Amino acid sequence: MDGWDHAHPFLHAVRVQPAHIDVLAHANNIAYIGWCQDAAWRHSAALGLAPDAYRALDRAMVVRKARYEYLLAAVAGDELEVGTWLTGSGGRLQMTRHFQVRRGADGATLFRGDWELVCIMISNGRPVRMPQAFMESYLPAVIDTSGAVAPG
Repeated sequence: MDGWDHAHPFLHAVRVQPAHIDVLAHANNIAYIGWCQDAAWRHSAALGLAPDAYRALDRAMVVRKARYEYLLAAVAGDELEVGTWLTGSGGRLQMTRHFQVRRGADGATLFRGDWELVCIMISNGRPVRMPQAFMESYLPAVIDTSGAVAPG
């Protein structure tokens, strides 16, 4: 797996910019969350569900709970890779997504995170079952912890 937590991550490249740096001279915690969000949207779009599809379906997968672990600092100029995977599904209502941020220069893992996602109806914000389009796009991409693609 070449240092990744799971096989076959969806990758999003990031270069740490001066605007990401805080008073401690390293990337601010909020920057990592933004990079995760960007990676999640790109992964979703690659699976066929970009924001316009969410709006057309009046459905969205939203973060219900987030957990982040900051391991090492990133500094301005660092080239990073944000890896993400769908790592679980609770049927038709929820999913989990895992993130790992690695520094390109040495492969060190700087950050890990997990999101518990729930499907909502955008127009009223209430939890609903995933529409068929979500099931068809997301569920085949869910991996098990060994990295094998879940049957689907």
